Amino acid sequence: MTDKELFRMAVEASENAYAPFSNFHVGAALLTEDGKVFTGVNIENSSYGATICAERTAMVKAISEGARDFQSIAIAGNGGTSWPCGICRQFMYEFCPDIRVISGENEDELKVYTLKELLPEGFKL
Repeated sequence: MTDKELFRMAVEASENAYAPFSNFHVGAALLTEDGKVFTGVNIENSSYGATICAERTAMVKAISEGARDFQSIAIAGNGGTSWPCGICRQFMYEFCPDIRVISGENEDELKVYTLKELLPEGFKL
């Protein structure tokens, strides 16, 4: 699967986001090493601390289905380039510090970093 295809899946997923407070819709598409894709969206909550980001939603879905080996994650937001927040970076680091993180203004302007580049000193026991 190409980065563009994965990013398109993230854009499509973002349409299902629940963001009544920020109106910032984010979608994520997580590619496993065996070629499966799990999508996720941000889901806001009146109790802001209960809000979950698209990246963690996708990873929680994948992990709950038994996936543990991840290759790439594409993230798309309706406000332009969307990179993982600190909590998401640390959450992903637990499972895949070498994952490729893809985002951009659109599918023709993608940037790709490894998670270790975005979180160079991630914490893991």
